[in-house]
Amino acid sequence: MKTTEIVIFTLLFLVVSGMGFVAARWRRAGDLATLDEWGLGGRSFGSWITWFLIGGDLYTAYTFVAVPALIFGAGAMGFYAVPYTVVVYPMVMLVLVRLWSVSHVHNLVTPADFVRVRFGSPTLALLVAITGIVATMPYIALQLVGIEAVLKTMGLTGDLPLIIAFAILAAYTYQSGLRAPALIAFVKDSLIYLVILVAIVYIPAKLGGWASIFDAAKAKFDATPAPDGITLNANNQLQYVTLAFGSALALFLYPHSVTGILASRNRNVIKRNMSALPAYSLLLGLIALLGYMAIAAGVKPIGKDSNTIIPQLFDNVFPDWFAGVAFAAVGIGALVPAAIMSIAAANLFARNIYREYFNRNASAAQEATVSKIASLVVKIGAVLCILLIDPQFSIDLQLIGGVIILQTLPSVGLGLYTRWFHRGGLVAGWAAGMAAGMLLLYNIANPATNHAHFGGSAFPLSQLGFDTKITVYAGFLALIVNLVVAVLGTFVARALKSADGPDGTRPEDYFADQGDPRVHELETTAPAS
Repeated sequence: MKTTEIVIFTLLFLVVSGMGFVAARWRRAGDLATLDEWGLGGRSFGSWITWFLIGGDLYTAYTFVAVPALIFGAGAMGFYAVPYTVVVYPMVMLVLVRLWSVSHVHNLVTPADFVRVRFGSPTLALLVAITGIVATMPYIALQLVGIEAVLKTMGLTGDLPLIIAFAILAAYTYQSGLRAPALIAFVKDSLIYLVILVAIVYIPAKLGGWASIFDAAKAKFDATPAPDGITLNANNQLQYVTLAFGSALALFLYPHSVTGILASRNRNVIKRNMSALPAYSLLLGLIALLGYMAIAAGVKPIGKDSNTIIPQLFDNVFPDWFAGVAFAAVGIGALVPAAIMSIAAANLFARNIYREYFNRNASAAQEATVSKIASLVVKIGAVLCILLIDPQFSIDLQLIGGVIILQTLPSVGLGLYTRWFHRGGLVAGWAAGMAAGMLLLYNIANPATNHAHFGGSAFPLSQLGFDTKITVYAGFLALIVNLVVAVLGTFVARALKSADGPDGTRPEDYFADQGDPRVHELETTAPAS
């Protein structure tokens, strides 16, 4: 056990936990017993708070640990995370700014809320809500991977420390709602920036400079038969492109991304943040280089857990006191996204399942109470995922989550700009895309991890009958299937003149061809601050 590291880690963890409980009284304008206040922070966050909140939401402990670990094992392929976080912001500017406007006008809380009023289909809204919850669960579980890797490196074994950490997280999230991760995000991001900026200067100096680091990485990959290397090759370039683009499309569809956006005070806050948040992409590029540093430093994982690569690097090269700070950055980095994700999933359950199917007359207080309880259940489920499932397999679950959430793109992303799709076609497309995605993932093997199925996201085109070794992102293919079926289903539905629902009603006409006039007025008269 590393006593100094444990003491510093514990002290910083307790400080941010205290901030989480105090956050219930921070910037509080109304009763926390409403989803607007508890689940969206009163929709009142300005530019600075939103920048830290969304940054803390999207750049998680899993990113801090797994991206450099992937580069440690696979080389250049792991850098897909950098272009993916670059191209995502223009798309967010196009899609989520408009979603904020629509949600502000109609008091929407979740993506499924939007689908419900856009297409007048509770069934489609239910599918979007279930999809969001299912895709978010493994993402929450993966935040535990970062904490678990740190605890292992410090010599803390057993499940009790992990359970205690998430019990504290559950308590202050239940009390303070979205305000807790928003306040903690200031500390989390400050620590991460500090650790990475020190690491990017201090570690290369100890290892003989960047030339030595890249030479060591090249020597390692040249000695392995796998198609890895410090540059891409002809067989994985398409996988790199489709994975980066598909991941960017998936990111803004996750419920926690939408929650962070809807908590903003106005559209201009979102626009400013989409301009400033690429600074995190620069940080991510520096984080990714830690994988090559670990190769040069001769780091070995604890057991077969590749997620311990970066904690082991910090433990080997930093003084104990600064290693403790670095471990606290990873641990606290897990708390912010885990809290936001659990709140987003709970909001989906309370608004689109409980209220829609169990209690249509639920009061705002009842809805908020159900969401609070659901957030606890989600966290318990995430802990069970880690305790009962092989951590390596739980990492593979994130790939499944990305493929799953992509299937909501036609109804949520495209639905913001067109009502051409018929709700029946969208349901059929969702089902086809989901089935295709699961089938593709099932047929991906990973001999390195002894997984015959669900061994990654790189689908070999040879399995479709092509004479090639080229691979492509499975989620991208599944999305194409979804869109094709949705288009065909819409043509069929219109040919059958089935625009009316089974009860004779039509989808609620919330949007004119050029957009809701109220939304247009809001967009043109939004305050400057």
